[in-house]
Amino acid sequence: MRWGRAAGCAAGALLLPSMLLAKVPADEAKRLGADLTPWGAEAAANAAGSIPEWRGGLTTAPPCFKGAGSRYCDPFPDEQPLYTVSAANLAEHRMYLSPGQQALLERYPDSYRMRVFPTRRSFANPAALYEAARRNAETAVLGEGETLLDARLGVPFPIPGDGREILFNHRLRYLGGAYRRVFAQFAVTAGGDISLTRVREDYRAPYSLAAPTAKEAGVVMRQTLHQVLQPPRLAGSLLLQHEMQQPLREAHRAWQYSPGQERLRRTATLAYDTPGLGADNLRFNDQLDGFSGPGDRYDWKLVGKAEHLVPANSYVLHSDRYRYAEIVRRHHLNPDLPRYELRRVWVVEAQLRKTSSHPYRKRRLYVDEDGWQIRVVDLYDGSDQLWRVQEVHSLPAYDQLFELPVGETVYDLPSGRYLAQGLNNEDPETLVQALEPGQFEPGTVSRLAK
Repeated sequence: MRWGRAAGCAAGALLLPSMLLAKVPADEAKRLGADLTPWGAEAAANAAGSIPEWRGGLTTAPPCFKGAGSRYCDPFPDEQPLYTVSAANLAEHRMYLSPGQQALLERYPDSYRMRVFPTRRSFANPAALYEAARRNAETAVLGEGETLLDARLGVPFPIPGDGREILFNHRLRYLGGAYRRVFAQFAVTAGGDISLTRVREDYRAPYSLAAPTAKEAGVVMRQTLHQVLQPPRLAGSLLLQHEMQQPLREAHRAWQYSPGQERLRRTATLAYDTPGLGADNLRFNDQLDGFSGPGDRYDWKLVGKAEHLVPANSYVLHSDRYRYAEIVRRHHLNPDLPRYELRRVWVVEAQLRKTSSHPYRKRRLYVDEDGWQIRVVDLYDGSDQLWRVQEVHSLPAYDQLFELPVGETVYDLPSGRYLAQGLNNEDPETLVQALEPGQFEPGTVSRLAK
């Protein structure tokens, strides 16, 4: 862990307040692919051997996989849990759990539990992404207004020095370049009543494409288009977002259409603490994918690295053998389906700035060193009381070599309500495909609104 460079960055920032000096020396960048993985994780096993060394990740599809577009099946079908964490044995495992995870076990002692499996360091990316991360380590900087400079294709800061760099690594990790999926979102009351929202999502990341258009290069980082399919009262709603390289100068170019409007309208209200569509006020828009959008309302502190139990290799939860009614239960997901592993995570704390407003005064993020996926987030209210906890379930897409999110939860501890989103067990598999830039232009999307 490069605390020396982090301190050096802070000293440099006193001299150059508009620029965080994030480059690493060439000899330090050579650690990538040596004692560090190509994207910056510790390659070696932990001292106890409970986290193995990385040996290249999962790069070959298992026999059960039927080819592109088919369901990602479990490459570890015969594995059994090493142990199960419950309220009864919480004291033995508390050091490996976030405060939010501990609170869930205490809130639902009779039903909530975490099945812990052997740690499989299955993450892998294409070789071109590894080489790009190596180049970025020596060139990438964060400029004024959260502007990313001199980075392309791979994670921008594989050897991070502060919390903001880790946030950018998560935000710009490789997700296949472009994909289309249909997913379901469930808002669940304390009594077990469920409201369903189905959404078609198109995603494209010019940053992660080898040849973005000249109009996009260095300007647009990611694009998403959400089209609501149900319930009927929301069907036809559209959300179009462009995440920009200079997010504070152009913080999310965003457009919205709701049934009854005359046309697609540009809006400035889709970021930050805008309530998520159909989420029953259980999620704000900046909670998608653990955290999304500009981070300028918070001060980001890198707390350190730790070993934690987090969701990973979530093939069983993603299986189409299970219907939504078997997955989404009262109070929490069916505990027989999620898989937890002991992973090394970066711990990042976000403290709300005194000049900013947001319902969450503090967030603590647990970011997997393997692949930069946010796995767990603890959320605190204006009185610094633990309020909600998020978990993100994902799996390696072994034919495409990236980490695919397959489910997210937001648990509201005081009320007993929760949100499950990103599930597609009863819909077609996420399909990586070439989506044209024009599909994300407001003029094209406007025609969908008619």
